[in-house]
Amino acid sequence: MKTRFFIVLLLVLVALPQVAEAQCAMCRAVVESEVDGSTAEGINNGIVYLMAIPYILVGVLFYFIYKRMRG
Repeated sequence: MKTRFFIVLLLVLVALPQVAEAQCAMCRAVVESEVDGSTAEGINNGIVYLMAIPYILVGVLFYFIYKRMRG
């Protein structure tokens, strides 16, 4: 059972970079055509913003659950 889980996990991890790279052809073309890098900086800031919001929401949720269970 554990061996099957690790094989599936390995296959998923190997397959994900190709899927992620294939989905971003338009972004890559825009960033590579830009000379001064301002577009690349904007795209990177957008990615960080989109990545941070779910973590903040989950952190706030766990904080309230922790506070509710403690008191």
